[in-house]
Amino acid sequence: MYEDKTLVCKDCGAEFVFTAGEQEFYAERGFQNEPIRCKDCRIARKNSMKQAREMYEVTCADCGAIAKVPFMPKNDRPVYCSECFEKHR
Repeated sequence: MYEDKTLVCKDCGAEFVFTAGEQEFYAERGFQNEPIRCKDCRIARKNSMKQAREMYEVTCADCGAIAKVPFMPKNDRPVYCSECFEKHR
């Protein structure tokens, strides 16, 4: 039903293949748009967003350990380290 398509990356201009399997995956998930970046540019963009994120140092409300979180903590809600957060899920 699906056939491989050759697309052009928005960032680097390189051609990349949008395979039939990837198209089927997109359709199963309800994605309506085709990818606009090649795999390398998608990874680079994702990594650049991670690096730009400001981290805040907090004290865990349960164990008292120092943890870093990607949001500005509010005084009205407890903040947990990764281990304690998993316990509370």
